[in-house]
Amino acid sequence: MLLVVSPAKSLDFETPAKTQKFTTPSFLDDSKKLVKDLRKLSPDDISELMSVSSKLGELNHERFANWHTPFTPENAKQALFAFKGDVYLGLDADRFSASDITFAQKHLRILSGLYGVLRPLDLMQPYRLEMGRKFASGKANSLYEFWGERLTQFLNDELAQHKGKSRVLVNLASNEYFNSIKPKALDASIITPVFKDFSGGKYKIVSFYAKKARGEMAAYIIQNRLKDPEALLNFDVNGYAFSAADSTPDSPVFLRKQ
Repeated sequence: MLLVVSPAKSLDFETPAKTQKFTTPSFLDDSKKLVKDLRKLSPDDISELMSVSSKLGELNHERFANWHTPFTPENAKQALFAFKGDVYLGLDADRFSASDITFAQKHLRILSGLYGVLRPLDLMQPYRLEMGRKFASGKANSLYEFWGERLTQFLNDELAQHKGKSRVLVNLASNEYFNSIKPKALDASIITPVFKDFSGGKYKIVSFYAKKARGEMAAYIIQNRLKDPEALLNFDVNGYAFSAADSTPDSPVFLRKQ
């Protein structure tokens, strides 16, 4: 069983990572091509592309200018500990044990506009580049075109290394990022958990809570060493409970009323 999550805009490159172990991103040569094209943009261009303030445009212009290989623990940080934000608040990797990190390295993958797919211990340098942005590079008019089916094939190769009768991908990523994967070409069953909170008199997806719950689900899988998708239904973190009446086999729904 493999699980995928989205990256985060918020980053932490100040706090030391919990481990000295690291790996190198699999698509680093592709990242270099993207950075080469991103360096052609002015700070104002970046602000417009990313729909951010001038200050953030300047910051990311500087990030791309300073981006360089080879990645080392001195100039980069493991992705699992570099990303912050709602999903990673729920994931709370800082409380992972060494064996948790080892399991995560095998089973957790982070989809990324710049890096394609990251393993938890893959080193990365700071960036901002959402997958859904209309950034043209080479012959591709968007990042979806740039990555094509390569991310799907990468996940297929990863799934092929996992033992078990069935191959399952647990989708804990946002639609923006999971749209970079081609479901018909994926050699696995896809399970997409849905998290709803009671608000305004009904159960609905509340973005902040849903993002945090996706991180909590990822942590639940990692810390309990889950390999059977049926075990996902026992998820009961922070008041969420599985609702059979609202669920389908490939979209289990978890409700919380508080």
